[in-house]
Amino acid sequence: MKRRTYRTSQVAAAVGVHPNTVRLYERYGLLPEIPRTVSGYRQYTEAHIDQMRLARMAFEGLWPGRAIRQSAVALAKQSAAGDLGGALEMAYRHLAIVQAERAQAESAVKLLERWARGTAADATSRPISIGKVADLLGVSRDMLRNWERNSLIQVPREPGNGYRVYGAAEIGRLRVIRMLSRAGYSTMSILRMLLCLDYGESADLRHVLDTPTTEELEDAGGDVYSAADRWITTLDGWEQRTHAMIELLESMIVRERSL
Repeated sequence: MKRRTYRTSQVAAAVGVHPNTVRLYERYGLLPEIPRTVSGYRQYTEAHIDQMRLARMAFEGLWPGRAIRQSAVALAKQSAAGDLGGALEMAYRHLAIVQAERAQAESAVKLLERWARGTAADATSRPISIGKVADLLGVSRDMLRNWERNSLIQVPREPGNGYRVYGAAEIGRLRVIRMLSRAGYSTMSILRMLLCLDYGESADLRHVLDTPTTEELEDAGGDVYSAADRWITTLDGWEQRTHAMIELLESMIVRERSL
């Protein structure tokens, strides 16, 4: 049976994008080869429409880090190249990447919650210098100074020479900051949470980490400007999206087998 064909405008309408977006995805190698009529008009099929849907899932929304971005783009291109089975395998690997990021974010929050309830996060017995703290935590001195400049921490100074001195309380706080930062949370979200904690508001800190304030949204022009400012929500959304990509790829494979 002959496949039904579609014009560029029909593909765009089916997916909910501008026709120029369809052409752009073709240029980027995100669509299978598109046959043309003798007069040069593109002839899209259901396969192209499904591939557009898959590519949109891979590209829409905020990017939650390089690993997830590269993985999403790679599986979309694998599908566009005609290897639907390979793309399905990659989608399951992509899901594992997203879930690993989510687990790391959750572990960081658990450390935060225990520390906020009073569980010590460091056992340093005597105050130490910034250089020793950098070595202890495996970060640069500039990173420590940057966290201080961004008001994530206040570090005591020696009265005589003004050198920074870090005790167990400061190092414990830095351990929490470092773990949250490495887990993907933005500096703004960490600061938002620490300000609440410093003001004695320790309830539901994970929600505070994941919820920009009205002022932050206004500064961003009414929208969240970074995936890391709503890190848990972003990762949850990507996990749901990846499941949808897997279902779509499975239906694409079934359709191709039936032709």
